[in-house]
Amino acid sequence: MCLIIFAYKQHPDYRLILVANRDEFYERPTRPAAFWGGRPDMLAGKDLQAGGTWMGITRNGRLAALTNYRDPKNINPEADSRGMLVTSYLTGRMDPQHYLEKIDSSKIPYNGFNLLTGDSQHLYYYSNRERVVRKLAPGIYGLSNHLLDTPWPKVSKGKSKLASLLKAEGPLNIEPLFSILTNRSVADDNELPDTGVGREWERVLAPMFISSDIYGTRSSTILLWEKTHEVQFEEQTFDPENPGRVVGTVSEQFVIEAGSNL
Repeated sequence: MCLIIFAYKQHPDYRLILVANRDEFYERPTRPAAFWGGRPDMLAGKDLQAGGTWMGITRNGRLAALTNYRDPKNINPEADSRGMLVTSYLTGRMDPQHYLEKIDSSKIPYNGFNLLTGDSQHLYYYSNRERVVRKLAPGIYGLSNHLLDTPWPKVSKGKSKLASLLKAEGPLNIEPLFSILTNRSVADDNELPDTGVGREWERVLAPMFISSDIYGTRSSTILLWEKTHEVQFEEQTFDPENPGRVVGTVSEQFVIEAGSNL
């Protein structure tokens, strides 16, 4: 993932409302979200190059999502895949706080990342660039390729748009949530971050929905977790040759299993 906007305990009906875009090179092979063959309790997409995932949820309420921390000067091409951090949490039994503390004490040289881990009780955030395990309080949050709530224009815009939708009464509709993620407006140059990729690429990467010749938004995901523990998971996958054209959809609904030790 490269953009995650989420509202945690901010709605009378929903425990978590999350909207996210996954941005990636078009040539990188990917499988859309599905329940994995060897792990039928785990719903996630799959990076077919490294074997991990960027976001997933299990039937017993384990949730994880990852974004890269953009830091091109310190990229180690031999580093372990960050997507395995998500997969390892989803398939494990360690609680979210201790899992992140274990990662923090690990000597594995991952490239920069942000990681959300949660269960039916709590939600946590960790970045190996900040190196602080944070238990999240109720609120509206935004995460891109810097630290949580870094006010990049698309993060601030996404939080504002989600906050506006939460003011409406009744159940949330999926389409307005997807519409948050389709915005292609570019901020003024003086608002763009300087992450070391050059001004031209900062402009390319600035919109919520990214489109270029080689890299862009590959999929959009909506996750709604009701207070009754019903989960709705919706995904749209896009055509790399015609960015924005939906070529695949995933729609899954299930109830978090009762009695899970979470």
